[in-house]
Amino acid sequence: MTSEAEKAYAREYYKKHKEEKNVYQREHRKQNGNVYTHRYEKTIPGFLMRSYRNMQSRVSGVQKKKAHLYKGLSLLDRQDFYDLSKNDWRFFELWLDWIKSDYDRKLTPSVNRIDSSRGYEPDNIEWLTHSENSRLGAMSGRPHL
Repeated sequence: MTSEAEKAYAREYYKKHKEEKNVYQREHRKQNGNVYTHRYEKTIPGFLMRSYRNMQSRVSGVQKKKAHLYKGLSLLDRQDFYDLSKNDWRFFELWLDWIKSDYDRKLTPSVNRIDSSRGYEPDNIEWLTHSENSRLGAMSGRPHL
């Protein structure tokens, strides 16, 4: 049986070593110019991971600049987002167009909230190009994505 003191020690140990690992990883990425991260983010799993993390940081308030638009909104489960996206013909079509364009930023697949007053919910998200999503945000006066 594990005592409370042992649990507290284990939590502190994990926290300390996690911070050390994060420092090492940040330094390593800085030295290699994030080449491996950028390469991974050009794969479907990597792209979806980055997209989900961006949505997560918006609704949690990490992205302070636009927190008033997103903070506190709902966010679907990570695996549900991955499954929904991988089974969406529109995402796959946009993905292929983006690759064919040699990763043109305007053609990057982008998650749009259909109703900007609602969160990232399965029935409220759709895939558009970055430029389409930006245009919608400009027309509504509220940025999307």
